[in-house]
Amino acid sequence: MTPSILFLVFLAYIFDFLNGFHDSANSIATIVSTRVLSPRFAVVWAAFFNFIAFLFFGLHVANTMGKGIVDIRIIDNTVILGTLVGACAWNIITWYFGLPTSSSHALIGGLVGAGIAKVGPDVLIWKGIFKTVSFIFISPTLGLLLGLGFGTLVYWLARKSHPTKIDHVFRKGQLLSAAFYSLGHGGNDAQKTMGIIASLLFSSGLLGSEFHIPLWIVLSCHAAIALGTLFGGWRIVKTMGQKVVKLKPVDGFCAELGAAISISLSTHLGIPVSTTHTITGAIMGVGSVRRISAVRWGVAHRILWAWVLTIPCSAIISAFTYELAMLCRILFD
Repeated sequence: MTPSILFLVFLAYIFDFLNGFHDSANSIATIVSTRVLSPRFAVVWAAFFNFIAFLFFGLHVANTMGKGIVDIRIIDNTVILGTLVGACAWNIITWYFGLPTSSSHALIGGLVGAGIAKVGPDVLIWKGIFKTVSFIFISPTLGLLLGLGFGTLVYWLARKSHPTKIDHVFRKGQLLSAAFYSLGHGGNDAQKTMGIIASLLFSSGLLGSEFHIPLWIVLSCHAAIALGTLFGGWRIVKTMGQKVVKLKPVDGFCAELGAAISISLSTHLGIPVSTTHTITGAIMGVGSVRRISAVRWGVAHRILWAWVLTIPCSAIISAFTYELAMLCRILFD
């Protein structure tokens, strides 16, 4: 590998780390806010299941990211540079403001922006983009409906039980639901970086004549996202676990279970879905079981706007980075 390719692979790991750091809120916000686990143990729990997710899922999402968003023939070092800078910059901006946005969509937006900057809109693979963008709306809605459904069912089944007994049962149940959710998070999100690294190596002729994802890329990407989760994005944990709706262990269990099922289904279908969108929708759904006013809809509205802006904003940053890199190349060649 050349120094430039090594640098870009390292930058991809930085994004993967930021993905785990930024999205650790998805995996641990509910279990921390319900005080089932302390933050320290919660991040270790989530990171472990983030890492072992490769044992349970195929590489459908990685293949979508690698060759299903833009034409892989136009991928080069500068396109990957623009993609990763755009995605990393947007992750840092939204982390600073405590907004649980999608690292997945930031990466997709970065890839789209850099691709358009190089060739124009003809480079886009609309089938893959449409499938991904549609899940901006489908994943939180599905998460909300599943969270609402599980919450309604559990509250009805436990309607004659003592609250202390219910709390005791679901404090243990939340360990399982958080693990299931973290498996889904690691299985879907780590694959996006795998696709980017593999497309870089393939375009450089380092993967042979057929696009595939080597095992070392799989393991290293899961390790990077798990390490990021260990460090945790506490600003977003506060938003997810406290500001949207006040959660009990039974609520956390239902939200995590609903979101985990939705994410696992999306991963099986090869759709790079937003784990952030899904768990946020599930939390809102569970909160609505008690009463609609239990959800702080003002905070939810602010989060929704951040979701809508993620792809265009990361695409703009990526396109600017690509043009700046090309200008520097012209000036210094």
